[in-house]
Amino acid sequence: MQVAAILFGAVFTVATATALGTLLLGKACGDWPVRFVLGSGALSFLVFLLAASGLVYPAAFAILGVAAIVASQPWNRWRDGPGVRCWPKPSARNILLFVIFLVYFYIYFLRALAPEVSPDGATYHLGLTARYLREHGFHTITWNLYASLSQGMEMLFLFAFAFGRHSAAALVHLAFLVALVWQMGIWGVRHGMAWVGVCGAALVALSPMVGVDASSAYNDVALAAVAFTLFCLLEHWAEEGTARLLPAIGVLAGFGYALKYTGWVAVAYAIGFVAWKSRRARAVAVVAACAFLLVAPWLVKNWMWMHNPLAPFFNSYFPNPYVTIDFEEDYKSYFRMYDLASRWQIPLAATVRGTLGGVLGPVFMLAPLGLAALRKPLGRQLWLAALVFGANYFSNIGARFLIPPLPFVALAMAMALTTLPGMALAVVVLHAVLCWPAVVGKLVPAGSWRLTLTPWRDAFHLRDPGRYYKNHLALYPAVELIERATPPGSTVFTFKAIPDAYTSRRILVDYESAANQVAARIFQSAAIGTDLPNGRLRFAFPSRKLRAIRVNQTASGTDVWSINELRIFSSGHELPREAAWRLTAHPYPWSIQDAFDNSPVTFWRSGEAIHPGMFVQVDFGGMRQADQVVLEGPTDQYGIRLELEGETGDGMWQRLADRPMVSDGAPYLGFRRAAAEEMKRRGIDYILSFQDEVWSEDIRRNRDLWGVTAVGAAGGATLYRLP
Repeated sequence: MQVAAILFGAVFTVATATALGTLLLGKACGDWPVRFVLGSGALSFLVFLLAASGLVYPAAFAILGVAAIVASQPWNRWRDGPGVRCWPKPSARNILLFVIFLVYFYIYFLRALAPEVSPDGATYHLGLTARYLREHGFHTITWNLYASLSQGMEMLFLFAFAFGRHSAAALVHLAFLVALVWQMGIWGVRHGMAWVGVCGAALVALSPMVGVDASSAYNDVALAAVAFTLFCLLEHWAEEGTARLLPAIGVLAGFGYALKYTGWVAVAYAIGFVAWKSRRARAVAVVAACAFLLVAPWLVKNWMWMHNPLAPFFNSYFPNPYVTIDFEEDYKSYFRMYDLASRWQIPLAATVRGTLGGVLGPVFMLAPLGLAALRKPLGRQLWLAALVFGANYFSNIGARFLIPPLPFVALAMAMALTTLPGMALAVVVLHAVLCWPAVVGKLVPAGSWRLTLTPWRDAFHLRDPGRYYKNHLALYPAVELIERATPPGSTVFTFKAIPDAYTSRRILVDYESAANQVAARIFQSAAIGTDLPNGRLRFAFPSRKLRAIRVNQTASGTDVWSINELRIFSSGHELPREAAWRLTAHPYPWSIQDAFDNSPVTFWRSGEAIHPGMFVQVDFGGMRQADQVVLEGPTDQYGIRLELEGETGDGMWQRLADRPMVSDGAPYLGFRRAAAEEMKRRGIDYILSFQDEVWSEDIRRNRDLWGVTAVGAAGGATLYRLP
């Protein structure tokens, strides 16, 4: 029954998408891949509307699917013009490749049908999908930056997940690989280069990175299918001039953005191509409007909930309390280089060594041969598309980010290889051998994401899936522990992203939001002594009446300014904080109150690297006598340069002190308990600690000082309940 539900969820989703694509295209195109990929964009949009309306129920999806399938039936008798059902003539080489295709797709099918264990699929891709189904739609999620990404593929996953859960979503993604390969073959036939289309499709389909991505709940292969479908539709429109294709082109382009932020280039490509070929404002407007229809929902959702339409990026243009600029810069900086010493290492890393999260296959080291295709107009079109859809690559050099331009590169390679008799077949067969899972396992490091052979009993769920999860998801025991030891509605904090697609609890991962990062710093300060507020910066000045004080930061550097407490004194007595005080800070004003709450464990941080113009300001709401200002914070802020100003009531600011005196404060007692209570106050119920984390020993040995209770342990993880 479980396999039947999985297959139904996947097939029903594909059928619904195909039906919607048929309704959009009418007689304009009868190719199944085009109708499916285009209809997927329409289905994704409709599921978004249901989620935004709180109508995410299997019944609602069933009604939508049946209505679309029934409505599309009158159009199914129409077929496209010449060549859509033309396939390469049977021959020994074609039969050989067909057998290779079948073998590899069987491997992919078993992996997709098996329990979902991919790194991102088992965490945020399906973790968010499962939450939307439980909550029957969207709810504000500010604790997980991945919830801010465009989630066009997750909307398709949600449709399938409602009927077949995790594996149904993976099978839907696999359908995009089928559509992509099918279209590459059709493209070759239409241009009188059937062997080029077949060989190019084989180079893509057999790639280990493509196979493992397509058989997982990811979105990279789907984006590649959208890119190639858009390429073919634009080509078809340029040849036939069919006006009905323009809305479809716009929908496809917008769906590229909805699938993945890096797919924004699809919108630029479609608009630019139509403008160049038609030179008619109306045609461009139709494409742009239809593209914007699919782009706008994600912009609006982020604007409403994150105050940033492009969250979690571009925070310097759209400041918000949820993602800090310094985190964004660190995040982007890592993905621009990973652990490579030079970008010259990328070709080997992506094709052979697997150190960029996977391997495309050694044969793609021959990609420069494809430049020979530039001699022909079709070759130039392929390379232009490859450049467009690979334009974002250096923002994240992971191997899977090369998948969208890969079909175009593969076809260009095939065009070059087929000029030599037998060469293309030899390269494809070599590719098939080198990409076999057992061979790839010997080429790439053990930690690299790669395809493995899935036992058919596991794929068809004939054995306990828990065993499969434990063998393929290292942190799955932690999820079982959380489900077993915590009540529904609990919030668990962790420093490792666990497969939360298999838990209904709210999981806070340390780096996934600004609030999570604050909680992490609070915990680490108590556990390992980092960022303790042992430093004192003291400004002293002649006693005078002031309406406001301002601490200015004047230096530039890489430090991030932090203040645990700001205290103001008069004649040796601290001024009591009053409700009339108005607090502000630039940048990151949202947490400035944490520097005035009389708690040593909380703090304000600037959220970005220091630069002139930063300040913290207190307006007393009246005149107050003062002669001293003390800042308490970490001692390692060596780059900051501070000065103190005061406002005397006439609206004029005067400098009170050029620089502070530096000293050390007395150590705080009870810091661990205070940190645990503060995390509890912030809505965290449990801490999940792993034995390989540097702070695990402290919390284990000092549970009484923390005030926590160990409620269970599994797989190297211990779960603590906060006081």
